[in-house]
Amino acid sequence: MTTICLIPGDGIGQEVIPAAARVILTVLPHTRLVEVDAGWDCFLRTGLSLPEATLAEIAAADATLFGATQSPSGGAPGYVSPILELRRRFDLFANLRPALRILPENAAIDLLVVRENTEGLYSGRERLEGDTAIAERVITRKASLRVARRAFEEAQRRCGIRHPKVTIVHKANVLKLTDGLFRACCLEVATDFPEVACDEMLVDAAAMWLARDPARFDVIVTSNLFGDILSDLAAGVAGGLGMAPSANVGLGRAPVFEPVHGSAPDIAGQGIANPIGAILSAAMMLDYLAFPAEARWVRLAVREAIDAGLRTPDIAGAATTEQMTDAICALATMRMRVTG
Repeated sequence: MTTICLIPGDGIGQEVIPAAARVILTVLPHTRLVEVDAGWDCFLRTGLSLPEATLAEIAAADATLFGATQSPSGGAPGYVSPILELRRRFDLFANLRPALRILPENAAIDLLVVRENTEGLYSGRERLEGDTAIAERVITRKASLRVARRAFEEAQRRCGIRHPKVTIVHKANVLKLTDGLFRACCLEVATDFPEVACDEMLVDAAAMWLARDPARFDVIVTSNLFGDILSDLAAGVAGGLGMAPSANVGLGRAPVFEPVHGSAPDIAGQGIANPIGAILSAAMMLDYLAFPAEARWVRLAVREAIDAGLRTPDIAGAATTEQMTDAICALATMRMRVTG
């Protein structure tokens, strides 16, 4: 039996993860779901943002679906970001963020950002020296090679969509050593994939072209901070963060899937959070766990719900979280009956 660990976390995570769980059980009814605790509220109650019991359940599960957690902007003694710690603890070195047009009024976009997930400016090496704050940007050959390889492998898997292409995004004209190393490693890996086209682009130009003509991209591979920013931009072009899924993956150990929208405390508890980002993250998880038919049913159900006019307030509608989830579950059930 497939075991999936659920971490609702804080804010709207408490609403969208149960919604995604309902969809999972609709298409894969014999799944074992285990809900565990993490996040800011957990920290306030227990003094830990990521308890050892939670880590044990994640390690034992086939995959984890993570909601959202709040973090105090100024930090708090003893608090660690659960998602950053999960990436570090389980060496989830690649963050996969697809952007696909769902709303008909948005620009044509179908791309994947593959973001290095463990180092760069998010390596945690910050310090104060008098009145100067310093953050170290760490780029290693090992991390660059493996995330580049993952990007080219993902491009191969997407070859049914178009001729596969990887765009290496960097700022090596200014960051000559760090991005110079990242660029060189990506180009080295490219030689092992002659069937995949490869080009490169400076990050500022990539941001401009993502906004202006996203159809020119297939797979983007880039470093941690650049990937964080560009993937949010791509999500905005595709229709909004409320519908953006992602995956944190390593070498097969404890993958974590999550919507990228954050905890959204301004709308938490109102029942209007968009569950699509969490539901599409669940579809990514089903693909990863070798349930491609079930993943396809979920994606088709999401698209059909949108086509039927169901929209939550973030995408100019009035549907509630529950109404959107009900519709997606019903449409997924219809797809299962037609197929099976």
